[in-house]
Amino acid sequence: MSMDEACYAQRRKRLLDQIEEGVILIPAATHCMRSNDTEYPFRQNSHFYYLCGFEEDHALLVLQRSKKGTKQILFVQKKDRTKELWTGKRLGVSAAKKRFRVDAVYGIDNVDKVLSKRLQGVAHLYIDLYGNEKFLQHIHQLCATLHADRSVKVSPQNFLHVNGLIEKMRLIKSDAEIVRIEQALHITKEAHEKAMHAAQKGMMEYELQALIEQVFKTRGAKSDAYTTIVAGGNNANTLHYIANDSILNAGDLVLIDAGCEYQMYASDITRTFPVSGIFSPAQRALYEMVLQVQLEVINAIRPGIKRSKLQELCEVKLCKGMIALGILKGSCKTVRKKGKHKKYFPHGVGHWMGIDVHDQAPYYDDQGKELRLESGMVLTVEPGIYIDKNDKNVPKKYRGIGIRIEDNILVTKTGYRNLSKDIAKSVAEIEALCVGVTPTG
Repeated sequence: MSMDEACYAQRRKRLLDQIEEGVILIPAATHCMRSNDTEYPFRQNSHFYYLCGFEEDHALLVLQRSKKGTKQILFVQKKDRTKELWTGKRLGVSAAKKRFRVDAVYGIDNVDKVLSKRLQGVAHLYIDLYGNEKFLQHIHQLCATLHADRSVKVSPQNFLHVNGLIEKMRLIKSDAEIVRIEQALHITKEAHEKAMHAAQKGMMEYELQALIEQVFKTRGAKSDAYTTIVAGGNNANTLHYIANDSILNAGDLVLIDAGCEYQMYASDITRTFPVSGIFSPAQRALYEMVLQVQLEVINAIRPGIKRSKLQELCEVKLCKGMIALGILKGSCKTVRKKGKHKKYFPHGVGHWMGIDVHDQAPYYDDQGKELRLESGMVLTVEPGIYIDKNDKNVPKKYRGIGIRIEDNILVTKTGYRNLSKDIAKSVAEIEALCVGVTPTG
């Protein structure tokens, strides 16, 4: 199932339906300099892509609603043989007119001339007020010029933040979006399971990172969705560890947090497994405790529930598990009240996921009330436990162990669907993969 031009046109219409009168400006991303004469890999602005499906830079989407109706205008780069020789082919104005279901297409070099006319008589301008400062300043100057022109009766005076309108739309995924996420997860499954099979003592963390990212590239994913984490032993107790430059030691666990981006849609998976292929008794006890918590949280997902309830459930279950294992002392109620569990589980139970790995979508409504889960939302569920090697308050056998287990969950009309359920997760599945035996069942 693909996302065709009709899909993007419908999204633009839905956005226009949310405003009364005014102009919406959504710019494409621009290239960012990495070092002298070289740039970071280009990645399209998520909101622009969501509304256009267009991956070129130096483009601008203009949506207008007035008493006369609506207009959809797209600015793109013109064809230029010399520049295309260096940076690749461009779609160009003529082809863009044929491809996109908009009212008009112009060359981006005409943007000031066209916008100066379009913004006359417009009081409300919808724009990203907190990002792309260079573009915002440019539009400010353009509007200031109009405001100073005595022949212009009305010019933009109310600048409104447009992102919130789009972010609400992005909360609910279409069937086509789910398909892309599932394709990303199919590739990510192969990468994680190959890493489990390949890991052995003496390897460097970055060797597993290279293997994972090779799978991403060779299976058609242009990029990772975020910087891959390969954290052996105590490194797993640094939540966003990305150095990936330590040796993997026998007897340690390795935590891998990695997901690819496929056709602009993310996956986000964490698995933890033993370098030597077999969990020690202490590692297994901790792992199965975290896994059981994750399964219970996932099983609680359904329309109408709040994420805060999932967070509470996760913390309660982790507290009880840690008390049972002797990591924490006292009653669960007392431990939670004093926040002692947060030392070992300091982060949230999960986040929205979609075009962005941490999808740009709200967690609260306009009145500040927490949103309830709805069918079509996609979120991660990722409980963990992190015990530093120098923590003498914990039994020695657990020190230096960091475990996180993360899956990507779709909320359905009747409950949930675990989109990443096929990625090895049980002790039996992991140990079988680590010693090169395909798990059964």
